[in-house]
Amino acid sequence: MSGERRKARSLALRALYERDSIGHDPVATLESLLEGDNLSEVNAGFARELVNGVMTNLKGIDAKIKEFAPAWPLEQLSLVDRNILRLAIFEILLDNKVPVKAAINEAVELAKTFGSESSSRFINGVLGSVSALASR
Repeated sequence: MSGERRKARSLALRALYERDSIGHDPVATLESLLEGDNLSEVNAGFARELVNGVMTNLKGIDAKIKEFAPAWPLEQLSLVDRNILRLAIFEILLDNKVPVKAAINEAVELAKTFGSESSSRFINGVLGSVSALASR
C-alpha cells in the first residue's frame, strides 16, 4: 500500500513540477499521468487530493516555505525541491491525514529520487522546522 501511496505522491510531484516548469495545468497533467498508470482508484484519488490541495492553498504554502527556508528565496529553489516542499507542507499543516513523520519521510524519499545530492538534507531540515510548528 505504501508503495502505491509513494507512486501517487510521485505523480502529484510530476504534475506540479510540470506546472512550474512549462505552465501546464497540473490537474490535467495529473489526469494524463494517471491514464498511463495502473494506480488503484483510492490512490489516484489521493494524488488528486494532493494536487488540488497544493493548488488551492498555494499562496499560504509558499508563505510557509519562505518562513521556514528564509535563506532560500522561493524563486531560487530548484523546481523539484520547491514542489516536494509544497506537497509535504500541504500534508503536514493542512491535510493531516498521515502522521507528520510519514509525510517527512515520504518527502525525503522523493528528494532522494528526484532531487539533487543535497535535496534530501535540505527538505528534511525545512520540514523538521515545519513539523515543530505543526506539533504546537
